[in-house]
Amino acid sequence: MRIDPETVERIKQAASVTEVIGDYVSVKKKGANYWACCPFHGEKTPSFSISPSKGFYKCFGCGKAGDSVRFIMDIEGLGYGEALRHLAKKYGIEIKEQELTDDQVLKQNERESLFIILDWAKNFFRQQLNESEEGQSIAKPYFKERGFSEATMEAFELGYSPEAWDILLKSALKSGFTEEIIQKAGLVTQKNDDGKMFDRFRNRVIFPIHNVSGKTIAFGARILRNDSQKNQAKYLNSPETDVYHKSSIVYGIFQAKNAIRTEDMCYLVEGYTDVISLHQAGVKNVVASSGTSLTPEQIKLIGRFSKHITVLYDGDSAGIKAALRGMDLILEEGLQVNLVVFPEGHDPDSFVRKMGSEAFTEFVKKESKDFISFQASLFLEEAGEDPFKKAEMVKEMVQSIAKIPDAIQRSLFIQKTAGMMKMDEEVLLSEMNKIHLKQYKNSVSPLPEISQQQRQELQEIIEPIAEEKKDIQDPIYYHEFECIRLLVNFGHLEISPANAPGVTLLHYMVDELEGIHFHTELFNKVFGFAKVEFHQEKNPGPSFYLQHEDQEIQTLAIDLSAEKHQLSNAWKEKHEIYVKFETEMLEDLAYKNILRLRKTHNDLQITEVLGKMASGEVSESEMNGLLEEFMNLKQIQKNISTELGTVIEK
Repeated sequence: MRIDPETVERIKQAASVTEVIGDYVSVKKKGANYWACCPFHGEKTPSFSISPSKGFYKCFGCGKAGDSVRFIMDIEGLGYGEALRHLAKKYGIEIKEQELTDDQVLKQNERESLFIILDWAKNFFRQQLNESEEGQSIAKPYFKERGFSEATMEAFELGYSPEAWDILLKSALKSGFTEEIIQKAGLVTQKNDDGKMFDRFRNRVIFPIHNVSGKTIAFGARILRNDSQKNQAKYLNSPETDVYHKSSIVYGIFQAKNAIRTEDMCYLVEGYTDVISLHQAGVKNVVASSGTSLTPEQIKLIGRFSKHITVLYDGDSAGIKAALRGMDLILEEGLQVNLVVFPEGHDPDSFVRKMGSEAFTEFVKKESKDFISFQASLFLEEAGEDPFKKAEMVKEMVQSIAKIPDAIQRSLFIQKTAGMMKMDEEVLLSEMNKIHLKQYKNSVSPLPEISQQQRQELQEIIEPIAEEKKDIQDPIYYHEFECIRLLVNFGHLEISPANAPGVTLLHYMVDELEGIHFHTELFNKVFGFAKVEFHQEKNPGPSFYLQHEDQEIQTLAIDLSAEKHQLSNAWKEKHEIYVKFETEMLEDLAYKNILRLRKTHNDLQITEVLGKMASGEVSESEMNGLLEEFMNLKQIQKNISTELGTVIEK
């Protein structure tokens, strides 16, 4: 349900950005701002700036920026609505929500009901583990054998489901839940013969699965006694529900997210017990794919907290193959991946229990290899002296490299592969280009004639280039950038209180930029929002952009407002040097900026007209019209140059 806008505003006003961030890191006042070591990447020297007056933070190291709501979204891994509710609870603000349609209310209520019944079931399983005779005699010894302490069992909220057919169903019905919601939560299943419902998890230890914010969304269960019914699966998971999509969640993410962010590394393992054993041993930045094939959604979830993944898998052939399959997916998502394979007969759980946490950490550090080194050592051992096998192995390595989206990283790994395999780098580049070309051909429908855009894309595939960056010589971009910077920071101020009282900078820009279309779409979007506010007789200040729901606009506003350095008072007090502030020169700044912007747009029009005239594809009458247009544009160019005091073009 959508939170009422007035409530959102109350939450944002109450949630002081300094206080919210201060709950997570130590902040220190320096001048008008506060500074801290960034909680999003490891650093020893503070580069994380908090501006209480403007209500935002910005890290000059990693670039993270936002307001108090964005901070909670990033640090806790929450959505916008969840972050608002988190802050509302912290500051005791009652949530008022907008009216929904009957269908929306029904869906919202059902989703909330699923969270409630799943939380109830988690507590039911925990109670059965800790208080029932079965739990004490059967389940507790299993967890103790695995080496899990009481504190660890509490941290992961482990439980037990008794052997009885319908003990959970009866207890849930008695607690007021309907059979329909119990079934939708995946807690019961149906017999094929008579349609009778019975508990899905029976005689199993229970591993609750949490989402990023810590809510129980599903369960994993391991059978304890399967000698009487050998057809039962060893592990059993909840089915897909409205709140649980197994391809989008990794086990342990709630317990691990802060450690992953702090360490800037995520260890990826296969099973629940691997996660729990490592967590207990002090390796807390670990999650599991829960025995399922790794998916792009799971990798993106991890990527919200770190761009570095180390895959830890069993030392058998199945474990190695699983590691290689997952590696390519991780590369495609733009994350950096290393791999560690444990000695045969060991998995992360058994290794850390046998060898201890120090030996485990040392082993991982020593054996961790980037994907190319891992593949090379594995493939060379398999291929031996067989040149045909070696050629196939090299092709597989190049196919993995081709999945990396960053062109510079691709180039470096091609160089490394060429060195390790003692091959010509150009041969590997040619092979990678063939792969890209094949992918390109498969991704577009056949056309009678290739378009200019496709021709350019194809050229980038044939000749890999580094990620495109804005040409620093592009004057249009920088004049537009400066225009938007002035708008965001000073748009609400009067441009000249003495000469034009009541006329704000936004008012002046709306009048003077009539008909101008920014070439950078984000700038166009910002100016569009500003014009809407102006036509509603509003004069938005910096907070309008700094707290905007559109993250792209908010991030831009912070970049335009953040000050890495502040002017010292010593210039005036000690040296008697007075430095003017931009607010004192607003009229001149705005006037000259808009003139420069108009000049660059006018110059672009001149270039376009000259291009048409030189094409040789225009009639005599059209040529006369273009010539007249050219003369007008040159006169405008001359007038603006005169006003700016620049060289007058001939």
